[in-house]
Amino acid sequence: MTEKKWQGDTFGNNCMHRWLIAMLRHSDVRIYYVFAAVCVIPFCLLFSPGARHAYRYFRRRWHNGCVKALWHTYVNHVLFSQVVIDRFAMFAGKKMSLQVEGHDAFKRLAQGEEGFVMLSAHVGCYEMAGYELVSDSKPFNALVYGGEKASVMRGRQQLFGHNNIHMIPIRTDMSHLFEIDRALSAGEIVSIPADRVYGSPRTVTVNLLGAAAELPLGPFQVPAMRQLNVVTVNVMKTSTRGYTAYVKVLDYDKQTPRKQQVQQLATAYAAELEQVLRRFPTQWYNYFEFWK
Repeated sequence: MTEKKWQGDTFGNNCMHRWLIAMLRHSDVRIYYVFAAVCVIPFCLLFSPGARHAYRYFRRRWHNGCVKALWHTYVNHVLFSQVVIDRFAMFAGKKMSLQVEGHDAFKRLAQGEEGFVMLSAHVGCYEMAGYELVSDSKPFNALVYGGEKASVMRGRQQLFGHNNIHMIPIRTDMSHLFEIDRALSAGEIVSIPADRVYGSPRTVTVNLLGAAAELPLGPFQVPAMRQLNVVTVNVMKTSTRGYTAYVKVLDYDKQTPRKQQVQQLATAYAAELEQVLRRFPTQWYNYFEFWK
């Protein structure tokens, strides 16, 4: 096992999170947007290692000049702060609007007998998919980081529990793999983030935005082992209180050897992620050295 690139938990402690949720119940999210943009983000740009990674992302992947890359880094952090605030606003009972492109494809798979895999990425705010991408006939199982703060896990449970969504924490003893296997064997939906390596040395190499990048092998190997359908879902912030989910079924040849199936899925996933990033380049929230 290699050292984890990313710890995965939300900034702050449980007391801070509870205070924020309480305040958001009785105030407008835009107040916190402004506070974060003016008082918090400049501090982050000076002292956060993530800001340096974001700056290199805009310089190397989008070929921005120094000033433009710095500005986009600031915008990126402002948008990320808004996504975090929106998440806690949801925990506080506020509603966000969500439009879905490709909803018919999701409903068609959800009405089938077989389970399927949904692949997500750390762009936009994937949690917003819990509003609309639910199924009355199939339980929905979401793989989440096991070391997340208790306040965040509790908020997720309150928000998504009534939507037939079950969270599977990633555990060091790898027992989450048995839960994934059980869910897929029962014809259920399993959602897996596919853009971050959590410590396993098993990866698959793809081309993303003109450079080689490593993705975790597991999210693509799981459906290939069963020849299951795979969809990618990216939920992007499109207005102050609005998001759009882009749902795309990934094509791959289920008759080829498994190694080729895995590579085909990873390549298709990267292509769809790149298409979304070309529309929303400032909503990339992987704050580590992603590319080789």
